[in-house]
Amino acid sequence: MSTTADLVTALKKELKAARMTYADLAQSLNMAESSVKRMLAKGDMPLSRIDAICRALKLDFADLARRVADAQPLLAQLSQEQESAVVADKKLLLVAICVLSQWTLEQITSAYRLTEAECTGYLVQLDRIGIIELRPLNRYRLKLAKAFRWRPHGPVMNYFRDNALLDYFSGGFNGMGEGLLLVHGSVSRSLAPSFMERMQRVAQDFAQQHLADQKLAEKDREGYTLLLAMRSWEFEAFAMLRR
Repeated sequence: MSTTADLVTALKKELKAARMTYADLAQSLNMAESSVKRMLAKGDMPLSRIDAICRALKLDFADLARRVADAQPLLAQLSQEQESAVVADKKLLLVAICVLSQWTLEQITSAYRLTEAECTGYLVQLDRIGIIELRPLNRYRLKLAKAFRWRPHGPVMNYFRDNALLDYFSGGFNGMGEGLLLVHGSVSRSLAPSFMERMQRVAQDFAQQHLADQKLAEKDREGYTLLLAMRSWEFEAFAMLRR
């Protein structure tokens, strides 16, 4: 969400681009020039005043706020508190997973037993948490970076460890486009990070392909879950046999 300071910073840039002086702006606002300078320097003012400056600059306030919001840095990770809020309600977690895949409200309510009102309420909660910026007609902008990942030992991953891993690995992995690979080996510690980078690229490719294939008919798409992992590990039963 854009702060007042962000909006004021954007207004200063617009003022400069429009070649409007502080004196011109002060006259338009019926204020003293010194007051205008002090107000802009402070970076904090009522939204009504920001709207008045937008009118003086012939700007649309909503458009300015949207551009400022779009320029905000995307999150690579949520805080512990944000994740706790998401995982506290399983339906909210479901909608969060759906928006990570850029599903529309219509797609979510068609696939799951959620009413439009329920789903809208969950989108509002995700907006408050900071995962999305909710826009008119229940459209939204995802505020997470392409490299986003849940906290390794945060509330969401802990939930999936406790409730989803056994369910996931109980599958046969023998369907079309499915597979399970388990590879063990000893490699240089200096090379290990490069393998992680490759895995991250695969994950990003998968996510981007998902977005690209949304234009296809639903009958031509299939839901897949890609799980990539790499760690220094030895099976506990084997470790117990070590000398």
